[in-house]
Amino acid sequence: MTTTPPDPESAMPVADVAERARDVLDTVGAVVVGMREPLGLAFASILAGGHVLFEDVPGLGKTLAARSLAAACGLDFRRLQCTPDLLPADITGSFVYAPATTEFVFRPGPVFTGMFLADEINRTSPKTQSALLEAMAEGQVTVEGEGFLLPRPFHVIATSNPIEYEGTYALPEAQLDRFMVRLSVGYPSREGEQRVLLNRVGRRHEVAEVPAVIDASELQRMQAAVEGVHVDEDIALYCVDLAGATRTHREVQVGASPRGAQALMLVGRARAVMDGRDFVTPEDVKTAAVAVLAHRISLTPQAWANGVDPAGIVRGIVAQVAGPPVVGVGASGLEAR
Repeated sequence: MTTTPPDPESAMPVADVAERARDVLDTVGAVVVGMREPLGLAFASILAGGHVLFEDVPGLGKTLAARSLAAACGLDFRRLQCTPDLLPADITGSFVYAPATTEFVFRPGPVFTGMFLADEINRTSPKTQSALLEAMAEGQVTVEGEGFLLPRPFHVIATSNPIEYEGTYALPEAQLDRFMVRLSVGYPSREGEQRVLLNRVGRRHEVAEVPAVIDASELQRMQAAVEGVHVDEDIALYCVDLAGATRTHREVQVGASPRGAQALMLVGRARAVMDGRDFVTPEDVKTAAVAVLAHRISLTPQAWANGVDPAGIVRGIVAQVAGPPVVGVGASGLEAR
């Protein structure tokens, strides 16, 4: 994997991106049952260059989803089970003494990979959680004052268990904001759960194998195609209005930042490409709004005590804020309505 972004001229054609994206989701969907919508948003976030947080109860396939996405994308994958005694160096790596050369050499940690899974990230201390901040934001880690670039593409998928509080540490707001989307998997349907059981019987072993559909270089070409997607001024203003509405809501103490509005636009662009378009529509933005904005707002104490759901607030905002009726003309010359 390279350490520099792909050349925009190497961007994959939009139609090819849509086809490859469908192949990836179909391949992962054959193993991970009943998660098409969250998997689509997760892959859109990856295409937009972001990181993903899966937050839901145990046993719903969050780890399997992360592993399967990494395999289908042809990325190197490393998983770290987070525990309270985990240290930052266990993630970033450290300098160790080499007797043969009588020097200290850097030994990279598991974060030096294509896709890094921080499993149950809320079980480790804030100090260790913060070790991921620089990696997620800057694509590098700093150890003893020396910077080390991470491979590209590099993405973090973290899982979090929201039902347990003993021995856990809530993610700080600064780190939550680094995740482009937060996704809830939800329980499968009756038929979907039956399919999970029958899939396990059919493969005759525990670990589900997912073949690579694309490789790291193809993923970078797909990401370069996302950067070429047209965003109309009205669409950009719509993203701003949605994020701005979270700041004035009576049950919200701190609303989404401009980074939230930008993430909304970026995921909207990726959704457009996955649908075979080179322009963003209001629907692209709406389908991503809850996953992008809900974890970026802090409730008032009264709303928190009353059990108000941030996702419900964002859904209400999407229903109230008027979107542009006409987007304009994309690079392809097509008009979106």
